[in-house]
Amino acid sequence: MELTAIDPRDLMTATQAAALCGVRPVTVRQWVFKGLLTAVNLGEHDKGPKLYRLQDVARAEKATRARARRVLVPAA
Repeated sequence: MELTAIDPRDLMTATQAAALCGVRPVTVRQWVFKGLLTAVNLGEHDKGPKLYRLQDVARAEKATRARARRVLVPAA
């Protein structure tokens, strides 16, 4: 991903993305593993912090929530 076209204010860590979406950081990493989210690498040769674009995080969360289709049933 071309870093020059990305506004640094739109980048966040997995922990920040998780807090924004109301999930755990491991969930954000699972989105990456499943191909729902792509990390932006600021370091050379895949070193340095992995950051995620706000738009990409929102898209991954939406895809995950749409697939979950959880139905909450009130306790009797």
